[in-house]
Amino acid sequence: MKILAGSENPVKVEAVREAFSQYFADITVVGMRVESGVSNQPFNNVTFEGARNRALALRSMNSEQKLGAEFFVGLEGGVAERYSRWFVFGAVCIMDSAGHVAYGTSPHFEIPERLVARLDSRQELGDVIDEMMGERNTKQREGAIGFFTRGVMTRKDFYVCGLLSALVPILNKELFNQ
Repeated sequence: MKILAGSENPVKVEAVREAFSQYFADITVVGMRVESGVSNQPFNNVTFEGARNRALALRSMNSEQKLGAEFFVGLEGGVAERYSRWFVFGAVCIMDSAGHVAYGTSPHFEIPERLVARLDSRQELGDVIDEMMGERNTKQREGAIGFFTRGVMTRKDFYVCGLLSALVPILNKELFNQ
């Protein structure tokens, strides 16, 4: 089974591989760069739009280039305001070749409001975390969740949870009238 993931980030590609391998045997995951169509740091429901746009772009590429994939996975990290606080989360959109669409989210974790004030279309959370850690490209390793949990949860773990939750409607189509 071939799965296209809307990212070349090895952490996200490995998360897709790990989640899908819980339910399907003999999978191949191909990471592909596709645009989200939203800002680099999406907020609230725009995060889901970015994930959906990535999955749609992959589905189109699959059709045009005859890649033979069965699933198309869009992942998008975002920030959302809930209960007068700010949380980081990952939105996931999974589409299959039959046209079924499912969504899920990673766990949400709170971030300080002073960090949110730095996030806009020019600066994303990954850049802020790099600056705080004095490192580069942490989003391809532990990510913000790794920083804030002091290494207990990795960015891959974070996205695996979101992917597993997005698979719920796919695995239970009869309950979701798909």
